[in-house]
Amino acid sequence: QVQLVESGGGLVQAGGSLRLSCAASGRTFNSYNMGWFRHAPGKEREFVAAITWSGANTYYATSVKGRFTVSRDNAKNTVYLQMNSLKPEDTAVYYCAADPLYWGPRDEHAYWGQGTQVTVSS
Repeated sequence: QVQLVESGGGLVQAGGSLRLSCAASGRTFNSYNMGWFRHAPGKEREFVAAITWSGANTYYATSVKGRFTVSRDNAKNTVYLQMNSLKPEDTAVYYCAADPLYWGPRDEHAYWGQGTQVTVSS
């Protein structure tokens, strides 16, 4: 069982930056693949970024590639999403997700956090 708690969301102007954190409980965090997803009003939930359990591999949605960076610190049981050059269309609730087996863009992860709101003003 893994519990996930996101933090770091907020209001930022277009072009600004935010760093989201996802803190995980449980002693086996370093065996879980992690993902970040977002859900904007009126839209389907969409994939943002993924990172394997070791941090050796990452994968990004085309819409955020080059602007967002996913990383993890297994010693701190935390995964991060550094978001730069933010755009109004990045406005959404951002969720982290964990799975012991699956790694990728589909929302098939076993565990999900409650989400953190990111609002980008123009």
